Amino acid sequence: MSSVLRPDVVIVGGGLVGASTAFHLRAEHAMSVVLIERDRVGSQASGVNFGNVRRQGRFLPQLPLAHRSRSIWGQLGRLLGDDCEFIASGHLKVAYDDAELAELEHWAGEARHWGLDIEMLGANTLRARHPWLGPDVVGAGHSPQDGHANPRLAAPAFARAARRLGATILEHTAVTAVERDGAGFAVLGEQGVLARARVLVNAAGAWGGRIAQLFGEPVPIEARGPQMSVTEPLPYFISPVLGTTSAKLYARQVTRGNVVFGGGERVEVQMDPPRARVLPERMHGQWHELLRLVPGLRGTQVLRTWSGVEGYLSDMIPIMGPSATMPGLLHAFGFCGHGFQLAPGVGAVIAELAATGATSTPIDAFRIERFLPAAGRDAQRPGAAIEHTDASPQRSPHIAG
Repeated sequence: MSSVLRPDVVIVGGGLVGASTAFHLRAEHAMSVVLIERDRVGSQASGVNFGNVRRQGRFLPQLPLAHRSRSIWGQLGRLLGDDCEFIASGHLKVAYDDAELAELEHWAGEARHWGLDIEMLGANTLRARHPWLGPDVVGAGHSPQDGHANPRLAAPAFARAARRLGATILEHTAVTAVERDGAGFAVLGEQGVLARARVLVNAAGAWGGRIAQLFGEPVPIEARGPQMSVTEPLPYFISPVLGTTSAKLYARQVTRGNVVFGGGERVEVQMDPPRARVLPERMHGQWHELLRLVPGLRGTQVLRTWSGVEGYLSDMIPIMGPSATMPGLLHAFGFCGHGFQLAPGVGAVIAELAATGATSTPIDAFRIERFLPAAGRDAQRPGAAIEHTDASPQRSPHIAG
């Protein structure tokens, strides 16, 4: 690169969180921004996930953020010029026994205090509305304004809109180091310094822990891969998004007729370079669960399977908000396979923090301090070359997933 870019904000990571942050920085705060992604925007977790736009079943303190994000999902056509195939189809979380149903009812009661009304449905009502459900289903929680969208479209749509508003989007650009540089940060690539900025946003997904580590904030993050499949197109009959209380299965049918499904245990992945694979035995288990839920799918052909790289924290709660050790550093990573619905709202919140230092949405439950012993917060020097963790030492130490 012939010259170093000098925006107000530099974002490392071009998933939906990073792209949404870039969009909101330009659309709402008129801040200059550079987003850096080593592959293509949305190529990892943001583009390979299930596409669930659900609030039902979340960690309750996430609901204010989820509500804010749901409002943005409903305005994508106006904001981006692309609705990303978002449909408020409703979300059914089903129970197979009385214990699971009691669990759903308890969560629904708690969620009302956080502004989300869940309709509890018994077996007879479910059968009347959705006669295709399997006989083992005894009840469900219904969140009517939840839904689904196309994950392959969402992050690129936010990035295109951000670019139209003046953001710089660098794809196929690997970040190899991040350093504290005077009053701001320097982000380096293979050819030297890519950008210098007052504010750094760590939106590097499963690689976000590497950036946090540089600034004395080690966190227990693990990379795993979802197991996803899609069937041949069928006549459209499954309108709501489906999930089981046990989380062994989630499924949805797109209006073109294909049924997308996944769930269960995630698999080990390779991070450098990113690579994930589907294990046939896991897919077979998902198929068994799908037929238990929707028996009429028996005999349907599966057309494609896929996986990707997602970041999971030990408590299954994301990291979001200011660094505990470094002024100007904002974290937004580790969304544990649950970030697709949240990401538009996360971008709005991180943009607020970058522009004003505060946000109207409560995020204290997600702060990185929960992992950091107070005595060790300032133990490491602020910024260094990123350590390479792959077994092949000759490969460049990329961190932006």
